[in-house]
Amino acid sequence: MGVEPAAYLKGLAEAASEMRRHTLDLMRQNRLERAGQILEIMDEVYSLLIAVDFPDAITAGLRHTTDALRGVLERTRGDLTTAIRQEMMRQALREFEARLDLSDAQSGRDDQAAL
Repeated sequence: MGVEPAAYLKGLAEAASEMRRHTLDLMRQNRLERAGQILEIMDEVYSLLIAVDFPDAITAGLRHTTDALRGVLERTRGDLTTAIRQEMMRQALREFEARLDLSDAQSGRDDQAAL
């Protein structure tokens, strides 16, 4: 590609940080499984970048960019965890409401049968 290795690695870190925006969009669309897949990719990029252990003079400040990615990754993980828990709560409420509706319907039939 004709790019210096340090610039490529910093670009990779920046791209992984930008994936947060896509992950948030997926969460808003309730596509939590796909958001989780994107988070895994972000985590993989971070794991690869953290293994690069060269002085900042050689990597052009990669460590700082990688540290920033870590913060983005943790915020995204927290947001996704919250979204998943909220969806679980919504599903539990739907199931509870369905049981209540079924119970009310059964109770109404019992009342009519008694008349």
